[in-house]
Amino acid sequence: MAAGLARPRQFSGRPLFGPIARWLEHFESLPDHAALNRLAHAAGLVSGGGMPIRFVPHSEAGLMYEQQIFERGEIPTRAGNAHDFFNALCWLTFPRAKAAMNARHRAHLTPGTRGAVRDAATQLDECGVVVLTANRKLAEQLIGHEWHAAFWRVRDALQSQMRFLVFGHALYERLHAPYRGLCGKSVFLEVDQALIDAPIESQCAWADARLAECLAQSDFCASPRMLHPLPLMGIPGVTPDNECEAYYLDTSQFRPRRPNHGADGRTPWFG
Repeated sequence: MAAGLARPRQFSGRPLFGPIARWLEHFESLPDHAALNRLAHAAGLVSGGGMPIRFVPHSEAGLMYEQQIFERGEIPTRAGNAHDFFNALCWLTFPRAKAAMNARHRAHLTPGTRGAVRDAATQLDECGVVVLTANRKLAEQLIGHEWHAAFWRVRDALQSQMRFLVFGHALYERLHAPYRGLCGKSVFLEVDQALIDAPIESQCAWADARLAECLAQSDFCASPRMLHPLPLMGIPGVTPDNECEAYYLDTSQFRPRRPNHGADGRTPWFG
């Protein structure tokens, strides 16, 4: 995919872009650092270390990426780059969770090695989807890769009792030109039906605060195995192709669960 993105505003109404739609409306073209910094300042963004956030050009700062953000509040950002642009919009949409993610990275930062905690944090940061659910059985079906059952047989229940909030900025970049088999890494948060029915801004604010709390817990996403695959093109309404049952019978896209998946026995319930 090209680094650039033509007319960001046009994507504000697309499926799954809801969390960042109000920020996309600001831009007819990819912004420069000054435009992003005005929004960051107005929103009061701070790093995991409490430093005011600034989007800056890449430089030889002598610090690792997460360390530079934590200690200086500086987020290296490539001008005209869609990936980095979506990262900035995710900071604006999920400021508490992004700061908590930064703090988690900094706490486990060891030069030359990453480890399971940082691997999981990176996957969530890049490809994460926060699934709000008022129906645990539906969530268990998705966790168990019962795609046909969840996405088709109880489609109406899923649409009325679940919301899918894209958190990972790399997913937004890929959704710019979505493709068959596009998959996210999900965490599930149990909520009341009232939040499911609330405006998306309220859902994002709640998810932001709750995810920040979760990221402060050492047993949350301690391994990539605790994140659950989610075929995004199976979510009702994302593509016209999934309006027929046969779509969900394609096991190359909707793969059955591997016998040893999730063998650590941990659960995803934090809401």
